[in-house]
Amino acid sequence: MADALTSLLAIIALLAAKYFGLIWMDPAMGIVGSILVARWSFGLLRTTSEILLDRQGPEKIRNAIHQSIEDDGGSAVADFHLWSIGPSVYAVIVKVVAHEPLTPEQYKARIPKNLGLEHITIEIHQWVGSSFD
Repeated sequence: MADALTSLLAIIALLAAKYFGLIWMDPAMGIVGSILVARWSFGLLRTTSEILLDRQGPEKIRNAIHQSIEDDGGSAVADFHLWSIGPSVYAVIVKVVAHEPLTPEQYKARIPKNLGLEHITIEIHQWVGSSFD
């Protein structure tokens, strides 16, 4: 959209210079076009930076996942990473330790469906000690 608008501004500036003698329109429209592109660029960076920088997902979703995994009292989340892969779309990797672990599919079934998770990876480890640290 910004590209189309800057092209339109250039055409208007050239026509104004040719037919009305307004030769200052070309550099003026160049400045207006550069401001337009800069504004669009900053907006794009603002909306994509969290995805590009692999920012940790929202705390509400992190807490919901932790709680759903640890709800039985016999499983503990040992390592966890939730990140955004698109607007309101997330991927998660969870390392679970338990004395009597369930299958990854059973842990996935515990996670609420309305969290926007598109990719869920569950890694299971059996705890052989006497208690969780």
